[in-house]
Amino acid sequence: MKQLRENCPVKLIAFDLDGTLLDSVPDLTKAIQLTLAELNLPNQQQDSVRDWVGNGARVLVKRALSGNIKAEVPSNLFDRAYPIFLQHYAQHLNENSVLYKGVEETLQALKDSGILLACITNKPEQFTESLLKELGLLALFSKVVCGDTYKHRKPHPMPLLETAKFLNVSPDQAIMVGDSVNDIAAAQAAGFYSICVDYGYHGGDDVHQLGADVVISDFSDIRQLLQQAV
Repeated sequence: MKQLRENCPVKLIAFDLDGTLLDSVPDLTKAIQLTLAELNLPNQQQDSVRDWVGNGARVLVKRALSGNIKAEVPSNLFDRAYPIFLQHYAQHLNENSVLYKGVEETLQALKDSGILLACITNKPEQFTESLLKELGLLALFSKVVCGDTYKHRKPHPMPLLETAKFLNVSPDQAIMVGDSVNDIAAAQAAGFYSICVDYGYHGGDDVHQLGADVVISDFSDIRQLLQQAV
């Protein structure tokens, strides 16, 4: 485990959304299943959807249509399915999604301590801000970056670097917290310290092999890590 950098105060912590702050798989699964039913295609179960989340809505739909993580489907089928999925997900955005234990309290404590918070997700903008608002989290973030905010999304470092630039923070004063290889790869490329949670959506990857600086099992462990670094 790599310790937080000594004599370099943390000014910014960026968080992934799905699988890090929020278990959104139940609602994503419902939207996927309704989409497949409307197209008279084979159903997909929640366990499969859980493995397919993390690369944005477009890739999730392609994986559901193909039935595997390679997401290879005819473009005409995807073009039919994607708008249907967006409609269903908008209708069931926050029915059964739940925040992970300790998320709200920890975010509030971090903000109260003077640390800037950001949400950097591959989820489309049309869902992200409304979902964060419904969850009561939107006001905690100084910056929200979605999968369609910039030209590139995670694992590209652009969303992280642009967030740090916007908030006038050096990358070596920033942390990225996520649950997948996309989050950790983006953090490494951007020069952020990286924290991986072991309870999210890993796509079958071993979280201890993703290269994160530290792996945690409880969201509230973030506060302990910061206290130990003082």
